[in-house]
Amino acid sequence: MQKENKMKNYHRDELPVSFDSIADAADFWESHDSADYEAYMEDVQFNVDINRHVYLIPVAESVLEKVRNKAKHQGVSTETLVNMLLQEHA
Repeated sequence: MQKENKMKNYHRDELPVSFDSIADAADFWESHDSADYEAYMEDVQFNVDINRHVYLIPVAESVLEKVRNKAKHQGVSTETLVNMLLQEHA
């Protein structure tokens, strides 16, 4: 009974037709539940082609720290620097 009264008084904000930016969309969905808007949703079909592989290779801590520092100094991620170094020496 109490739940029924809450549902009668429930107010859902109108779903915007579009958002001016990704940040605006994120702000909206941060404070709204998509389950409240299921009636507006459409089924979609899409294909996902995942070709990326991640390999884990043990690296000495002292070496990793040097690579991290060098990457930071160059303004790139550690992953990017490691890939560049491996490509140079492969």
